[in-house]
Amino acid sequence: MKTLRLHFGQQDLTRVRLASGYHAMWEIVLSIHQLAFPAQHVPFFATWRRSSISMVERTGLEATVRQLAELMPAAAYFPDFLTPPSHPSGLGSSLDIVLATPRARLRAEIQILAATYRQPPSWLATLAGGQASVLAQLGNAIRRYHAVAIAQYDEELSAAVEADLAQRRQMLATNGVEALLRGLHPSTRWEPPILRVDYPVEADIHLDGRGLLLIPTFFGIHKPIALADRALLPVLAYPINRAQLWEPQLREERTRQRLHALSDLLGPVRAAVLLAIDDGLSTTALAAALSTSSSSASRHATALRRAGLIHTSRQGQRVLHTRSPLGDALVKGSAF
Repeated sequence: MKTLRLHFGQQDLTRVRLASGYHAMWEIVLSIHQLAFPAQHVPFFATWRRSSISMVERTGLEATVRQLAELMPAAAYFPDFLTPPSHPSGLGSSLDIVLATPRARLRAEIQILAATYRQPPSWLATLAGGQASVLAQLGNAIRRYHAVAIAQYDEELSAAVEADLAQRRQMLATNGVEALLRGLHPSTRWEPPILRVDYPVEADIHLDGRGLLLIPTFFGIHKPIALADRALLPVLAYPINRAQLWEPQLREERTRQRLHALSDLLGPVRAAVLLAIDDGLSTTALAAALSTSSSSASRHATALRRAGLIHTSRQGQRVLHTRSPLGDALVKGSAF
């Protein structure tokens, strides 16, 4: 087994930080690995995988998922720009950072990715050009995938990650940073001043006073992952212990109960719209999530907006719908 070695100085030990919550873009990349790369499949995600494949097929997103898998391969390299080290809340903010990647960096990282293919997908060269319209298409593809495969499980992902973070915060406060590093993951070994990680390649990262940001990942399965570019802020995205923290069957049952209760009040289609919107969807992504036309999705969103249950705002070329506090209260209250 090859090893990644993270070299700590004294300052680095005082600058080890835990992320504040689950990181949407890391989860999207790692969930694509679970969905599209059979060698990565683990039984824990079998129910999620079947449900997500069904949703992808129903919404006609097969080509979109194939392209995302080409951009986010389960291999020794995928582009760092997809997982920005900062941790804004929600997919929207994370994705804004991804789509604002400087063109020179975008081109350089896509070229590294293309070199890993015997015959690179032709569309990667188009993406490397960094045209606004092409980046907008990438953003829409990620949002549509998130809408059908991730959004309905946000509560479970957040709860599982927060449970892990709470435990590690307690360990850090009680026993210090070295105890945190010693207990990070079975594939890691703290041998001061080096944290060793079982890894696909031999590599060294010298922290040089920059510290280390630890990001818990729900869909991570094998071992922690660092960013490929050693000049970027040092990050280690580690898999959490998911045992008993996520049951898709229970989630699906709760969703059915909520949909039934809201349907009595709003009708089945608008109830589904209100549930799907969650923390934000464009009209196109909403239509994909509900397997309907954009005009139909827009019409139902307008009715909910007039009732004060959602907000609608324009962000560039995109119209974004988010639940209002009243809409959130209605959805949460429908579960009781």
